[in-house]
Amino acid sequence: MNRRKRLTFWGADENDDSLPRAVMEGRKTVTADTVADYHTPYGEYGDGGYVPGDIIEVYDLKQRLRCIIKATKVYTIEFGDIPEEVWRGETFSSAEEFRECHIRCMPHLELHDHFELVTLHFELIEIIARDVVD
Repeated sequence: MNRRKRLTFWGADENDDSLPRAVMEGRKTVTADTVADYHTPYGEYGDGGYVPGDIIEVYDLKQRLRCIIKATKVYTIEFGDIPEEVWRGETFSSAEEFRECHIRCMPHLELHDHFELVTLHFELIEIIARDVVD
């Protein structure tokens, strides 16, 4: 690969850029995905399989480059035991809020206590486009 890895944060619809904004504001420092999906590329703007040290371009749902992050840690957790650094880094106020949101966002999955998620921890390196106009 002759380019940086890419990641797209999903939202409620194509105009929802709340997650890239939370990254640029320094509030969002973690993202989580299923073990299977974490390692699978999801199109031109989502490479998957991020590892510590990766420099990653962050895109919104309209495929606009918003910022650059650096992967710092990657590890697996169980849905019934969400560490505080994960739920806080995902901008939630509790592990229960984290679980409730992920149940809503992944209705096709049976998210039980032993269901495994991969967490990607990162730090903001550079803001490219804080405010975008359509």
